[in-house]
Amino acid sequence: MKNKTIAAWLAFLGGPLGLHRFYLYGAGDMLGWLLPVPTALGLYGIERLQQWGQDDQLSWLLIPLLGFTMAGCALCAIIYGLMPPEKWNARFNRSAAPDAPPGRTNWFTVFAVTTSLLVGAGVLLASIAYSLQHYFEYQVREGRKISQEN
Repeated sequence: MKNKTIAAWLAFLGGPLGLHRFYLYGAGDMLGWLLPVPTALGLYGIERLQQWGQDDQLSWLLIPLLGFTMAGCALCAIIYGLMPPEKWNARFNRSAAPDAPPGRTNWFTVFAVTTSLLVGAGVLLASIAYSLQHYFEYQVREGRKISQEN
């Protein structure tokens, strides 16, 4: 039986590695195997930023992948946590009664949803701000190059 609270915490804590997908759908889930790719690319972007500095264009393209993956997994945790028990059990525990305990919401589920909302929103906004800041700084540098040529 798949527990809603465990799935929400796995989506929040191990979502970028696909742990919630493996828990819910098994080891054959393709999306679960694909989730670590943007996570690894984002971590590689952080490594490039530390090595080459803030002017590395590839790093400011790669780092938001990690943030958007984390935010998407936090959203999955919120969706799992807020799913009604009847819908949860019908989807993930088909042989159980509609009001079976694994689909019920408890305080640990509420903490998972709240934490996912706080951290996910912060990570999403930080990723958007980081991307736009570096994009506009790049545009200004290119504009200065063009104006110096004239």
